Amino acid sequence: MKTTPNGKATSLQLLHFKSMPIRTFWITSIAFFICFFAWFGIVPFMPDVVKDLGLSPAQKWNSIILAVTGTVFARLVIGKLCDKYGPRLCYTYLLLLGAIPVILIGFVQTPLQFLICRLFIGFIGASFVITQFHTSIMFAPNIVGTANATSAGWGNLGGGANRLGMPLIAAAVVSFGVADEVAWRYSMIIAGVVAMLMGLVYYFFTQDTPEGNFADLKKEGKMPMLKKDEVPFASVLKDYRVWVLFLVYAACFGMELTVYGTMDDYLRNTFGFSRTTAGNLVLSFALMNIFARTLGGFFGDRFGKLKGLRGRVLFLALILAIEGTMLTVFSTTTSIALGILFLIGFSVSVQMAEGATFSVVPFINKKAIGSISGIVGAGGNVGAFLAAMLLKSQSAVAETNALANNALLGDQAMKMAQSAAASTAVSGGYFVIGLFVILAALASLTIKFSTAEERASKQEPKQTTVPQMAFDK
Repeated sequence: MKTTPNGKATSLQLLHFKSMPIRTFWITSIAFFICFFAWFGIVPFMPDVVKDLGLSPAQKWNSIILAVTGTVFARLVIGKLCDKYGPRLCYTYLLLLGAIPVILIGFVQTPLQFLICRLFIGFIGASFVITQFHTSIMFAPNIVGTANATSAGWGNLGGGANRLGMPLIAAAVVSFGVADEVAWRYSMIIAGVVAMLMGLVYYFFTQDTPEGNFADLKKEGKMPMLKKDEVPFASVLKDYRVWVLFLVYAACFGMELTVYGTMDDYLRNTFGFSRTTAGNLVLSFALMNIFARTLGGFFGDRFGKLKGLRGRVLFLALILAIEGTMLTVFSTTTSIALGILFLIGFSVSVQMAEGATFSVVPFINKKAIGSISGIVGAGGNVGAFLAAMLLKSQSAVAETNALANNALLGDQAMKMAQSAAASTAVSGGYFVIGLFVILAALASLTIKFSTAEERASKQEPKQTTVPQMAFDK
């Protein structure tokens, strides 16, 4: 397989396992998948958790918010740690330590304990930053957008695959004689153990760069251009483009997290779907990560080939605008056919926007990829936090009022009133979110690159000039 002089892969030949970049691609994608699987592993069990622990509507929304809050801080820190210590050690420790609250949530007995565990489980969401950092330094500029988007997209599948996988794990646990009402506890413990084992795999089967590990390269005096003293963190914070991308990622990944986290209930309340049907629909949209995010990175690379770095930005703005439009229209429709159509459009475009974002990130400052990836990645969780707060402020209050106003009409009337109130409130929230995404698309157009940066992006040695994905050896 062709590589640059410093060992970076110039194509994504997925079956070339002897290549360190390809081996790293697979391991970091699987690690990311496991982290997302565990991060949102509790979601399919929420009705059981609510019943088991007696969560109120407000506590249920707080658990959603806390799940993304911890990730904000973890992503901000992990990027700088990657620049300093390398992705291999950072991922190893994140998996080993992050598995602890995943396991502990299986032992909680009170709502407070549950909320605390969800907060700390959110730290494993920082895995995204390490995955993007690791692929960025393993692949050449002509293919880095595609590699970043594919690893992130396939890793993101964990956030949807758990809707199918966790119930299957629970069913297997029940088959061994465990009671149905506590199967969710055993399932989370199993997910935590798997994450811990993956940490060991990452340590023994990957390395920081194509040329070796950071520690060894420093000893040999061959440390690549990632030294912490070359680019002060303060200078990264002063680059306005980093904060525009922070906003952009809030508008795509942040909105995906929130929309998918609330979509099960919305589909049931608005269109009358059963719990199983709604869950399967959301799972199918999440599974689009198999190709949609990759498409975003691929087209980012193609536009970059045609129009330079500016072309990457233009494609990002375009796909963001489409995403916002899809969600805005979806929020206003009550037709099942139209609703599904625009939800598919939203799902594809939001994932493509995520891929397109990280086809731009590696070119902002190549000496501080970790720090920038951490800040931009944190933007996704800030967006999810704010969007969840918006929906909670509308939905929790509306549901509580509906229950109070219909308390004398019986349980059935109360449930119907609660569903209708939640549907209306969340619909209005989705509309506002869609408008925010469109504004973020306009803001992305302010990202500019100097002539020197444009020239540098074309001068890095490479043997392949057109992005390629291949399964051949």
